[in-house]
Amino acid sequence: MRKIILDLAVSLDGFIEGPNGEIDWIVMDDSVGNGLVDFLKDIDTIFYGRVSYDLWGQYQPEESASEAEKSLWAAVHSKEKYVFSQHANGDGKATYVNANIAEKVNEVRNMPGKDIWLYGGGSLITTFINQDLIDVYRLAIYPVILGAGKPLFNNLEHRVNLQLNEATGASNGVTMLSYLRNRGV
Repeated sequence: MRKIILDLAVSLDGFIEGPNGEIDWIVMDDSVGNGLVDFLKDIDTIFYGRVSYDLWGQYQPEESASEAEKSLWAAVHSKEKYVFSQHANGDGKATYVNANIAEKVNEVRNMPGKDIWLYGGGSLITTFINQDLIDVYRLAIYPVILGAGKPLFNNLEHRVNLQLNEATGASNGVTMLSYLRNRGV
């Protein structure tokens, strides 16, 4: 069975965005742990919330962007995409899911293929945590304290037991933590 991997950046104080939605503190650096380029090789599907998809699902880097950044976004856009939304506004580039989330997730999880990236946003992540649909929590902890913003863990309905799988750091201060969901506890 394919694994669902939550992979995202988080501030040291647990926020995924600043108080005004800013993410300028996140630096695209492939030097931490199993970098994003390598991570993308191990997945073939991305789960988005509607807002995250609207912002990043078809994002194109500027012409002046580096070839590495352009290549990274081309790899992201080559994946099969599912958008979880209460509004079924399909764009023909993704499959929209607006009901029976756990059923649809398990259907996709049981299809042949590589692992699945749970991209976000915040409310979709909360839904997946509350429905116990995440197998791996892969968090890049950035050395910044935002003080306010959108918390990664919010409105959780139960405890989630995890087991440390890997911890690596980089010279830029980012620490990559990978935890496996421990359902046996």
